[in-house]
Amino acid sequence: MSTICRSTFRLTRSWPQVVGLLFLLAVAVLAFAPPVAAANADLILINGKVLTVDKAFSAAEAVAVKGGRIVAVGKTADIVAREKGPQTQVIDLKGRTMLPGLIDSHCHPLGAALSELESDFTLLHTFEEIRAYIRTQAAKTPKGQWISVPKTFPARLKELRMPDRTILDATLDHPVYYDASYAFAVNSYAIKMSGITKDTPSEDGARVLKDAHGEPTGIMTGRASALLKNRPRSRREFTEQEQLDALAAMLKRYAAAGETSITDRGANGAIALYAKLKEQNKLAVRVTMTYRPSLEELQKTTYATEQGDEWVKFGAFKVGLDGGINAGTSFMREPWLQPYALQLFGIPDSNMRGDLRMSVPDLNAIMKVAWEKGWPLCAHSQGSAATDALLDVFEAANKVRPIAPSRSHVVHASFLTPDIIERAKRLGVLFDVQPDWYHFDAVAMSKVVSPEVMRYFNPYQSLVKAGIIFAGGSDHMVGWDKNASVNAYNIFLGMWTAISRKTAQGTVIHPEEKLTREQALRMYTIWGAYLNHNEKNVGSIETGKLADFVVVDKDYLTCPEDEIRTMEPLLTIVGGKISYSAPTAPKVTTH
Repeated sequence: MSTICRSTFRLTRSWPQVVGLLFLLAVAVLAFAPPVAAANADLILINGKVLTVDKAFSAAEAVAVKGGRIVAVGKTADIVAREKGPQTQVIDLKGRTMLPGLIDSHCHPLGAALSELESDFTLLHTFEEIRAYIRTQAAKTPKGQWISVPKTFPARLKELRMPDRTILDATLDHPVYYDASYAFAVNSYAIKMSGITKDTPSEDGARVLKDAHGEPTGIMTGRASALLKNRPRSRREFTEQEQLDALAAMLKRYAAAGETSITDRGANGAIALYAKLKEQNKLAVRVTMTYRPSLEELQKTTYATEQGDEWVKFGAFKVGLDGGINAGTSFMREPWLQPYALQLFGIPDSNMRGDLRMSVPDLNAIMKVAWEKGWPLCAHSQGSAATDALLDVFEAANKVRPIAPSRSHVVHASFLTPDIIERAKRLGVLFDVQPDWYHFDAVAMSKVVSPEVMRYFNPYQSLVKAGIIFAGGSDHMVGWDKNASVNAYNIFLGMWTAISRKTAQGTVIHPEEKLTREQALRMYTIWGAYLNHNEKNVGSIETGKLADFVVVDKDYLTCPEDEIRTMEPLLTIVGGKISYSAPTAPKVTTH
């Protein structure tokens, strides 16, 4: 005890006098001390139906945010009493539903961002629309110059058929290129100009398909594009500033669709762009970048998984293992069924079961290096045989160290089997899936695979029952409109598809694979967060997490099922800041 305190106690003759003196000292200290700042929230959202997507899938009425993170979740009266201060912004939800910010676990933002800078994207639905598009372009294109038909998948055409040269011969004065992603078609002009004949050989991954007379049909796959003379460029070269502006605009479109986090599944060309947009405070959503280098680049790189921060970071390492279900190039255990494989893909070979785009030794070599460098592993793998090859890689990695903690995953996994699901469960492997593909492609797929194979086309409830976590993604790559692009990035369409299992033709195939509304929402929130090791920060509305929300115009849990696909975001909030606000959004006040 100090000298001053000892003196005070010696001079004090009674306990009441001591108490009185202490009281007077306390009053004096409080009178001259600076005011203590209250722990007021920056923002509170009140009077809502807040679906937290916590473990119990509980609902709340209000949320408080401070410093970009959630500080309280609960009832409106309690939140207002505890967290509201004179400067706190308030959003009265007036009964509207608020969800955790939506997570698109698979998209290609830069390509999509640049896709409409030179010309509007046109979504084509029929052969006649394709012909009309070609004729329109031919009228304004100098003779002899290429005409490129916008990316269109044959399974999404009314005819359920890959257009061949006879369809593309809407002009005979121009070479025409039809893009179906892992396959393409050209017209007679392009075939002749490129010197492609009945003697032009085919090989795996570079097929030149021919008719019953041995003549090229115009349909080709993958690397056969190298045969084309003066092969058309997909787009011109853009300056860095053009790319920055386009990418920033695309991320704003994602925010307007209710997204607060995305995974760029081939970020190599955009890594520096994301860094600059972050510096300029122009990121409308959070970004996890999937790294997809060559083996040589991988060996030299200084990039590492989890490098970055809560706005931009690296996630998994990826390779492209097979082709696409819409081109008949995904690598299957069983051959595609005839005669429908000939109709849909133009494939006359009854033994054709797709292609691996890289050899097994090459796959093993690059994955081994990535695993040694600590990357989570993933691969574009649509067909069942491709997934077999990928799980072999995961088995080998698991012998070095357990693979489950890395959250390595299969990308797409369109066609699965019970034994693949069991194997993935045993290894702790996850999935990145695209529910929209069921809606658009299931009817066509049902014609080219057996009923047994079709049973496990996008089998999401089977994954749930196996305890496997899977995240929903769009694979958006071309176009700006969230509903009329390739592929649509309207997450509510994806949720509705997983819940209803309705095809574009109005049928339901294997309804036992339907998800509940809770499961579908988890697929695009907390499960997406978990896939990228982000579940401690995003994916649910819980205290301590980043304040990422979307307010929607309908009650997700009780609205008619078919209205889920047309739900619209009213507000998208990222880190407690408004990233998108619709004209009818609830307003911000300080009252």
